[in-house]
Amino acid sequence: MKKYYYFAIPVIITIAAVYYMTTPHENKQDELTPQMLVQNGSPILGDPNAKITIVEFGDYQCTYCHLFHENTKDALLQQYVDTGKVNFVFRDFPLNGPDSVLAAEGSYCADDQGKYWQYHDELYKNWGGEKTGWVNQNSLDKFATTVGLDLDKFDKCMSDKKYEQKVLDNQKFGEKIGIDATPSFIIFSSKNATKLVGAQPISVFQQVLDKFQNS
Repeated sequence: MKKYYYFAIPVIITIAAVYYMTTPHENKQDELTPQMLVQNGSPILGDPNAKITIVEFGDYQCTYCHLFHENTKDALLQQYVDTGKVNFVFRDFPLNGPDSVLAAEGSYCADDQGKYWQYHDELYKNWGGEKTGWVNQNSLDKFATTVGLDLDKFDKCMSDKKYEQKVLDNQKFGEKIGIDATPSFIIFSSKNATKLVGAQPISVFQQVLDKFQNS
């Protein structure tokens, strides 16, 4: 299978500058904090006390998000997250419409049963393109069964739309801080922050993370 990557040049910025990239703000209380970046997203993957955090804004139907998951994510986790150097958070940015929102809702309904990341991975494992109809209640139920969820509880969560607003709020937050493409990554420590866009290869993450660790 031929691999395609969308490249963007890493930009070194301050945490507050992420928020000021696209819109002027006069109120200092509007400044972005690390806590604001991770709240309302997925469970933290890795050591919560790691000195570096990666926040991915993604869409379960997004082609380049799928490529990142297939080609880069495992190496990133093995080299940096599993070793305690970095933690990782996923936040929803459903660019591809209602089906993407539905898939994201499913991930949080799975989280109610302690299986957010298993469900997250199952969605990308079964990726079927953008706006092709592969995301529907039947397919989401199938994924729930595969990862061992109680299907009755899962279906009630979905029918109640328990997490719809959370997903939409994540998208609004992303738009507010200048996210306009998926996947987009904000990598930050106490000293630095970098925004990456696209299905970057592991070498690009290594360049940024190794620099952060040595700073």
